[in-house]
Amino acid sequence: METLEHGVVLTGAAAQTTSRRAPGIRADQTAKYVFLMPTVVFILLLSIFPLVSSLLLSLSRVNFVRGGLDIQFVGFANYAKLLFGSGQRHFIGALQTPTLAGWVGWLLISGLMLFWFLRYVQSRERRIIGAGLRLLALGLTVGLSWIVVATLGEGGVPGTLVVTLIFVFVGVSFQYIIGLGLALLLVQDLPGRRFFRVIFLLPMTITPVGIGFLFRMLTDTSVGPFAPVWVALGLKDFSWAETGGGARIAVLIGDIWQWIPFMFIVLLAALEGVAQDQVEAARVDGANRLQMFRHIVLPQIAPVSLTVILIRLIEAFKIIDMPRLLTGGGPGTATESMALHAYNEWRSPNLGGSAALSYLLLFVVTFVATLFVNTVRQKIVERL
Repeated sequence: METLEHGVVLTGAAAQTTSRRAPGIRADQTAKYVFLMPTVVFILLLSIFPLVSSLLLSLSRVNFVRGGLDIQFVGFANYAKLLFGSGQRHFIGALQTPTLAGWVGWLLISGLMLFWFLRYVQSRERRIIGAGLRLLALGLTVGLSWIVVATLGEGGVPGTLVVTLIFVFVGVSFQYIIGLGLALLLVQDLPGRRFFRVIFLLPMTITPVGIGFLFRMLTDTSVGPFAPVWVALGLKDFSWAETGGGARIAVLIGDIWQWIPFMFIVLLAALEGVAQDQVEAARVDGANRLQMFRHIVLPQIAPVSLTVILIRLIEAFKIIDMPRLLTGGGPGTATESMALHAYNEWRSPNLGGSAALSYLLLFVVTFVATLFVNTVRQKIVERL
């Protein structure tokens, strides 16, 4: 007689059969781990090892010497240099008193974040850890918004952190709005819509390097196919790169044009999946197009929209090809993103500073993505 788990008692042949199967079960489990372990180790080497090694590199100063490398552990000196030391102007920028519009924008953002925090604290679902994390998010958001308005004001010079934030939020906003508009246009029963679907996807077939050189030619007022247009408009001697604002606009136009097709094709698929019976019922009830979009179409495409925006937010923080090819990061550091800054430091070669910049970029991306998922995305889905 043999007793197994859950109080089941086996006798005779059943017990012998179970005892014969036990080694086979153990052999199958062992084989499973043996076959999976190489893949797990390989993935760990490709993902975790570079993260750990780059983290250690960001805490060190690396010098090339004859016969190898001289690595000195310096702690957080590379981070302190970027945030408070000689690299602060390059990374954060030159802070000045914000303009009136800057003050209004900063107060508005601070008020919204404070309202969001107090609402959570007064709710029944509040937790100490949750309150602490939201307080940290409040402080970081207020601090980042202050850096933005203080460096973009009169006399201020934005650093690579602010430039990256401009590229991310302005670029993704226009990409979504234009992509959604094109998708809404082509779900209509219009002549030639299949042809325009192909045309709108053409930027996705061009490499980022090709797009960078394309817009480098288009923004040159002395050569290129648009040179006669610039001359007719009296802009023959105009240069996009004369001012930081003009150079950033040129980079944004190129980046927006490059990524509109991605937004367009995803949103088009989402719009084609909208329940048409609800749309027809609303039309019969006398609803106009705006009401149908607000109450029927938008709630159904909201999950897809928020997901594609999150993907583009994360991807936009890594922008490097367009500013490097179009303006070289200039004038000065007016169009230099954090990724391009890290690349330039790596070429210096300042490997420790480059690794520190990469980890600061990782921290900013993680913070923005987490804040978007836990606040913006959650609240929009609840309201819709």
